Amino acid sequence: MITMWNVRMRASKDIVPQAVNLSKTRIRHELHISGAEGIYDSPAITSMFSEYLTRALHHPRGKPDKIVITIEQINEQIMRVPLLPLTTTDCASPAQAREMLFSALLSLGITRKAVNNCLKVISSADTIRGASLISMKSGRRSEPDRERGVRVSRMGIEKTSERRLGTILSATNLNTSTVKEALILASKVASYPDIIAEVCISDDPDYTTGYLAGRQFGYRRIPNIKVPGEMHGGRVFFIKDTANIKALIGYLEKQPVMSYFSGLSRDR
Repeated sequence: MITMWNVRMRASKDIVPQAVNLSKTRIRHELHISGAEGIYDSPAITSMFSEYLTRALHHPRGKPDKIVITIEQINEQIMRVPLLPLTTTDCASPAQAREMLFSALLSLGITRKAVNNCLKVISSADTIRGASLISMKSGRRSEPDRERGVRVSRMGIEKTSERRLGTILSATNLNTSTVKEALILASKVASYPDIIAEVCISDDPDYTTGYLAGRQFGYRRIPNIKVPGEMHGGRVFFIKDTANIKALIGYLEKQPVMSYFSGLSRDR
């Protein structure tokens, strides 16, 4: 039996309160610089450790003063989930992106109040570290810790599927770790029955493409979702109002999942 490992990296930097617009209620003032993770077999650990360290040290959000890399053996049964179909939507501006998000999310039965609360999260300068959980009808935020949010962890992609995905993404110059890792994460999230949709904007100042993801939409990239140079971003999961929050968080944070290729749309 092949031993599999979860490799996680998080880079951050302590900052003075005046450096960014932070909530006065925070005890620690820590700026997230970068993060990455995946599930790998033993021979891949050394190269991934080096890759993650390089990424942490050379990031557009700045130089970290703390880098934590965790390598953890997986003992649980690993689930398999299909990769979401990938497309790119024509979008010229943040205003157009907002209109598109409203239209798509309302079509799923998500209320206007819930969508407005999502937009507050993803446009706030006070970025949470993980994802916000927003009930699709009431619009209520349900994550236990609003500063930490909910972290999606323990996910990867099968080797054969990774090669096929790379071939498809290379045809449109999208074969980057940013796109691949976001797709893998979104595929795990969408596989949980009580999650209706996900909206994400990167907090990287030079990455202005966000996405809308879910079982109905697949993984839909949205260019120009924010203005270049903006440091804010965020991730929101719209959930059923009847969702068991403890079970949902347990799946997202603890259940090991490997994605497999199931016929991705060719991006245009």
